[in-house]
Amino acid sequence: VQLQASGGGLVQAGGSLRLSCTASGRTRNNYGMGWFRQAPGEEREFIAAVNWNGASTRYGDSVKGRFTISRDNTKKTVYLQMNRLKPEDTAVYYCAARRAGYILDSAFVDEYDSWGQGTQLTVSS
Repeated sequence: VQLQASGGGLVQAGGSLRLSCTASGRTRNNYGMGWFRQAPGEEREFIAAVNWNGASTRYGDSVKGRFTISRDNTKKTVYLQMNRLKPEDTAVYYCAARRAGYILDSAFVDEYDSWGQGTQLTVSS
């Protein structure tokens, strides 16, 4: 599956932004998807994940209560709504997809086999 992420940009602390990630190359939606981020010099960090039909989600501790993941299978798109942004949220954000048939949401980088190109989010103080 090919993933195209978009929606990053520059936003002030306390603001909101929504990222989108559109998948192509698979006819079915039978796979979990997730968002991760990576700041310079740091490891890739789990942000949020959603199962195949959107009924189950999970979040990293650093974004719980501020970010919301959702998916629209009719558009083959997963979203990350980010509210109350902080400067420490600044990073490159990556969307990822699990292999077909792996329908659950997952917080583990190694359980995703397709990655988007990343979109930069910068939060100014």
